[in-house]
Amino acid sequence: MTVGILLLVHNAFGRAEQVARHWVKGGCPVVIHVDKKVPRETYDRFVLALKDLDTVLFCKRHRCEWGTWGIVAASQSGASLMLDRFAEVRHVYLASGSCLPLRPVRELRSYLDARPQTDFIESATTADVPWTVGGLDAERFVLRFPFSWKRQRFLFDTYVEIQRKLRLKRRIPEGVVPHMGSQWWCLTRNTLTAILKDPLRREYDAYFRRVWIPDESYFQTLARLYSPQIESRSLTLSKFDFQGKPHIFYDDHLQLLRRSDCFVARKIWPHADRLYEAFLDPSEQAMKGAEPNPGKIDRIFAKAVERRTRGRTGLYMQSRLPHEGWENGFSSAPYSVFEGFADLYEGFEDWLARETGTRVHGHLFAKDGAEFEGRQATFAGALTDGVKIRDYNARRFLTSLIWNTRGERQCFQFGPADSQIITWDLAKDPNAQISVISGAWAVPLFLANEDFALLRAEAAALQKIESEHLDALRSPHAKARIRIWTMAEFLEAPAEALQTVIDEFPGSTGRKLTEMPRMVDLTGFGRFLQNLKNQGMDPYLMGDFPVEGAPRPAATPLRRKRYMIR
Repeated sequence: MTVGILLLVHNAFGRAEQVARHWVKGGCPVVIHVDKKVPRETYDRFVLALKDLDTVLFCKRHRCEWGTWGIVAASQSGASLMLDRFAEVRHVYLASGSCLPLRPVRELRSYLDARPQTDFIESATTADVPWTVGGLDAERFVLRFPFSWKRQRFLFDTYVEIQRKLRLKRRIPEGVVPHMGSQWWCLTRNTLTAILKDPLRREYDAYFRRVWIPDESYFQTLARLYSPQIESRSLTLSKFDFQGKPHIFYDDHLQLLRRSDCFVARKIWPHADRLYEAFLDPSEQAMKGAEPNPGKIDRIFAKAVERRTRGRTGLYMQSRLPHEGWENGFSSAPYSVFEGFADLYEGFEDWLARETGTRVHGHLFAKDGAEFEGRQATFAGALTDGVKIRDYNARRFLTSLIWNTRGERQCFQFGPADSQIITWDLAKDPNAQISVISGAWAVPLFLANEDFALLRAEAAALQKIESEHLDALRSPHAKARIRIWTMAEFLEAPAEALQTVIDEFPGSTGRKLTEMPRMVDLTGFGRFLQNLKNQGMDPYLMGDFPVEGAPRPAATPLRRKRYMIR
């Protein structure tokens, strides 16, 4: 007894011929179905190329299209011809023209000879199938699908919605429990004969003709009615990505395929010369005797899917960029944002760089352009300080900056006078360390010698912007490490506050500050705030400032009221 190979072919006829000859040389008769969409001239050339092989037959052609009945009809025609013409066949192995035998044919025959009554077909109920993609599992068996999902997508979707709204459902034939699984099966002669010669076949065929993707359910369901012993697995290695599309194997998958111990693999790239040469060369094939175990390479495929869908944290690529929520982390490394510090301290950027050894920038989102360290025109990765390019996609500007400088912590200034495009991105990024002195934006206005009416209008606008910014930082959706002081609170113990900020940097814990940055002269700042109040504005973000003088720092740093949002 032997195994018969049923090949479904629609392209790459040179490779299909090569594989068919390999099967025949191994003692297996072959029945080939060629898609009816293939031109007659191409079909005739293919038939002529295999004319010298007596055990290669061609069955009736059907038009095959993904998700439709034609693939089942092709399998039925090929299986019927196989059973009628080759009495020595005990198992029929369904494969495609892009399938490639990975182990010697004699080993497959020996394996099936040891299991003469076993049907190898993946078959599971819809409730137990985790791999359906597209939102249709049980519905594919109770709705009608007369339209092609690929060619008539609008009609397909519209007709499905109409049936749902009208609550139309089909009757499943009595005694039939829908099952699903891979279309690549290996069934015994007895089981196939029972399916093809069933008195109710006309009823079953009429029902499955309007099932969606019937090649994954027709034989998988009916085999349960007749098979005395089902191994619910396929002997063919076929892998699918997260979108339900089959993985294609190339030359660099050679060792991976060898480790799988599977008898057949699909889908092989037609130009993978190295694979065809290695697996179709009898001198290179050795008997393994191992049980097919595609699980050996599942881990590798799982990692590949994860890399494609999640990628590396903070790195954006084509497969994820258009999809909101696929970021796998907004940024690639921790960074620090300082709000109000540069307004309150002279030379704050240089001081911070000396104390922490980090890269300290100015206002990266200033409305006049990005203020890179040293006010460079371009920075790592050819980032430019130009406003138009930066604001074309401000989110990617920041993530690119962090990615391009990974391994070196970045710090930058931010405030209400800056572009606020990234407010929520900062708030929701767990990598962000944000330190805020609220109301410090008023210090530059206080020091400016301009018309007070103009200063009041600008102060009101900046306060409104910062208030909205602080609302985002205090939101329950905020994931950044956030510390907020009002300006009055900060000035009560500035050394303690700065020490707290510095301690957040790696390697700085326990190291006391030996140098403080120089604070601007705030004499008269309280009167400036009072004048704003007198002009009808309430500068509430600064905290409680006395009218005369500024709050005096405590002689000994003490822990004063502040809070942190995690």
